Amino acid sequence: MTTHVEALAPGAFATADPQHWPDVAHVPRAPFKAAVARSLLRRVARRRGLRVELPHGRLLGPAPAAAPVLRLHRPDAFFHRVGASGLIGFGESYQAGEWDSPDLVALLTELATAPETLVPTGAQWLRRLYVKRPPAGELSTPDNARTNIHRHYDLSNELFALFLDPTLSYSSAVFPTDPAGAPVASWANLAEAQHRKIDRLLDLARVGVGSRVLEIGTGWGELAIRAAARGARVVSLTLSEEQLALARRRIAEAGLADRAEVRLCDYRAAEGEFDAVVSVEMIEAVGRPFWPAYFATIDRVLAPGGRAALQAITMPHERMLASSGTYTWILKYIFPGGQIPSTEAIRQATARHTSLRVAACDSFGPHYAQTLRLWCERFTERADEVGALGFDQVFQRMWELYLAYSEAGFAAGYLDVHQILLTRPEPTR
Repeated sequence: MTTHVEALAPGAFATADPQHWPDVAHVPRAPFKAAVARSLLRRVARRRGLRVELPHGRLLGPAPAAAPVLRLHRPDAFFHRVGASGLIGFGESYQAGEWDSPDLVALLTELATAPETLVPTGAQWLRRLYVKRPPAGELSTPDNARTNIHRHYDLSNELFALFLDPTLSYSSAVFPTDPAGAPVASWANLAEAQHRKIDRLLDLARVGVGSRVLEIGTGWGELAIRAAARGARVVSLTLSEEQLALARRRIAEAGLADRAEVRLCDYRAAEGEFDAVVSVEMIEAVGRPFWPAYFATIDRVLAPGGRAALQAITMPHERMLASSGTYTWILKYIFPGGQIPSTEAIRQATARHTSLRVAACDSFGPHYAQTLRLWCERFTERADEVGALGFDQVFQRMWELYLAYSEAGFAAGYLDVHQILLTRPEPTR
């Protein structure tokens, strides 16, 4: 099923609130860089077989009719934005309604495939024209981390409830598979698939009756509920006040308040000793400079013989190194302060800074592509309800692009997701 985002008339966001969306409301002027961006897009379209449609039925260059489509409504604005700030400008141009696609995921999947080849080797110096480093104020220090989390997870519990399943799980599900091993995903089996994911992680950590469990990153409480229902005693940490309130309520409604406690607490301040530490897609928000502290915390609180089970979005190590320290559209608008690790980076950080070692590592990236497909379909179907919560069209297009971009990353193999077991090796004799 394709993802279709309705085209907006040119000028639709001319009145976008410049206080709230300053870089969407304002189109930069960069004639030389715009000319370079136009030339590069023509080259990319030719090499990747993209169809770039201009106003009045014109094409940027020859392309097959069935090719993924990039439809430019305001090409001059698009090229000036992309020339001035690269992929950040690409995203802001979409937010402004200056381009769209009848199948956004197909277009982005093509662009996410071998992204290092989009710019010719001899033209890599062009990155210096637009690449910026993340602002110091978004580095996930103890002082900044709560603000970073607030910007995403405290948007509105009602917003997330519009597109998540009833478990309110905001991470990859694990679906049943067909004989070829492909995930079989539908809205009807999403909640069951989320429980399958949680149960696999709890099994990996050997969580059972009497287990002392620390969860780093509460979400909306489903894992804590499921662990407590096994007879474990759970302490869950979050920096999101919205998630804290709803997770506590859901735990109480499940009758498990005596077994599961949610604390507003930075992971670095965790206290106690636990038989199991679990953390689902939290490391991505930690930021590369703080991975040693994250794993050292797990090592510090994990009891002798304990096990830590993580679910983490990952990317290839070389791509992680190339993108590290680069300010991206996702960092600017969706996940400030974050960094997706590689499995190699996780192995290195644990080996250098802890007594823990990676004992198992299982990937299931195609399942995340399907999870995101279902979320994106649900989000776009309920656009009127999103608007009724007070989120304008700039925001809605931002989230449509974020969800489609993420789905494309997993579909292309640029991104993956792993469940990872950390243990302390037995001492050699």
